[in-house]
Amino acid sequence: MIESPQSFVIRQECDKVAFQNGFRRPHEELNGWRHYTSTTAQGSLWLASENTGGWVVAIDHPGIVAEIGLQPIDGGGPGLAHYRFADLAMLYAAMPRVYELAVSLPDAPLHEFLYQTKGFPKTTEAERLVIQRVGQNIFRERLMVYWKGRCPLTGIADKALLRASHIKPWKDCDSDAERLDVHNGLLLSALWDAAFDSGLVSFDDIGRPLFSPALSMEGRALLRWETPLPLSDKHREKLSWHRAAFSYIAE
Repeated sequence: MIESPQSFVIRQECDKVAFQNGFRRPHEELNGWRHYTSTTAQGSLWLASENTGGWVVAIDHPGIVAEIGLQPIDGGGPGLAHYRFADLAMLYAAMPRVYELAVSLPDAPLHEFLYQTKGFPKTTEAERLVIQRVGQNIFRERLMVYWKGRCPLTGIADKALLRASHIKPWKDCDSDAERLDVHNGLLLSALWDAAFDSGLVSFDDIGRPLFSPALSMEGRALLRWETPLPLSDKHREKLSWHRAAFSYIAE
């Protein structure tokens, strides 16, 4: 059972959890659920405490629900899905990923791009290049957040060695929404990025590398990796385009 109304101590704990994880706009409490939003992330978050000592989070952001990787619980309350945590430590451990997904999905980078480039002139090629650089910087920032600041293939976390790799290149995208979609991007180490961008490597639907016959055995040996890419269905859609564009890569 949800504690309702929240006690002063529970409300303070909820505020700390939300504030420390990017949801710094508190709203009204309803039936024991404390409501929060963010100025930087999309969606709403609700926090509640159970009479038995557990904690429950409710989320209304479909992108988070699809990719958070937690088992939802049954029960009434706000939002699209609810998640139970036995104690505060477990709740704190899960919350950073909630915020990372909230600032990346589904179109948060696009909104930031439109805000930053509002009123920019677009007449000359130089002006269009300035706008493109703004978009690419936003894209990289959000990929850094989404992929937790490391190449998922190699584990490399040195920022200078990481590249924001478009799956479908910027020039081939049909819209700014597609260009800035984090599902159209991978955060790869520089060597993997060069191989991927040139079509010397792609990935199957399980996230395992597919190597082009044009890649030398020496080059293949240098492309070391530890684990397959953790892919969503939307990543798989984009990678299908990439494999088709470089048709010599076997499925």
